[in-house]
Amino acid sequence: MKGQTIATLKRLEEIDWFYAVGQKDTQQAIVLTSWDEAVTSCACDEWGDLLLEATNRYCQKLASLSGDRFGHWNELVREAKKITEPLVARKIEKTIKKNNLPKIIVDTVNWDILHLVMEAEFADIYPPGFYASQGYWYVHGHFPCGWKGEFPEGMLIVY
Repeated sequence: MKGQTIATLKRLEEIDWFYAVGQKDTQQAIVLTSWDEAVTSCACDEWGDLLLEATNRYCQKLASLSGDRFGHWNELVREAKKITEPLVARKIEKTIKKNNLPKIIVDTVNWDILHLVMEAEFADIYPPGFYASQGYWYVHGHFPCGWKGEFPEGMLIVY
């Protein structure tokens, strides 16, 4: 893994996740007030579609800039999952148990962190974007979980 990827993983390991959930400490996003709202928001089809679309757009751009490097995407995803999935499990285990959260939360966080790492890994070809912005919210103690409006217009929803 590249230096930027390792630094990203190190930063994620060092921080406390979800320490600011529910705190209205930003005007840059709509802040939800409960895990129930966050679950409902992240489970909606529109949010899942947006996450998939962000990934697809990044991959398309990456493939157009370096088909050779993009050809290793799936291999790198498999390798990255060996690191990101245990990291996510460690970082969210207490929150999941304490709040009796459903699997959709684990799946969403796994998806976000994996793609944050993938953007870091390919940053030398195409700059990180959507998932780097998701990472910002994790670092600042929130859980990004939805979008209000027509993307890219509108506003992110976090808990």
